[in-house]
Amino acid sequence: MGTTSRIALALVIIGALNWGLIGLFQFDLVATLFGGQDSILARVVYTLVGVSGIISLGLLFRTDEDNVYVTDSETDPDPDLYSNRNLQTEFGEEPDFSDPAGKRSQKTDDDATL
Repeated sequence: MGTTSRIALALVIIGALNWGLIGLFQFDLVATLFGGQDSILARVVYTLVGVSGIISLGLLFRTDEDNVYVTDSETDPDPDLYSNRNLQTEFGEEPDFSDPAGKRSQKTDDDATL
């Protein structure tokens, strides 16, 4: 989440808390702090909270695939160090399960000498 989204989310939370105070106690904290609902500062705060709500609409529709999780500042120098290469492609070696007896049909050196 970027800086703009974090600021917008913080302002939306402030607006939600203010609406909670209005609904529960009929107390408008923003108007009290900034000189009433008609003051310029209170109107600026109300406008910023409204714009932040519009910006935060993007967070509502964001999926987990859109989020980028950065764990380290460095990238892994060798991505194959902790993984099995055969599991990464469909061309990896697989056991042969077609023999119903479970025996391999490969000839060994002992079979060649007989």
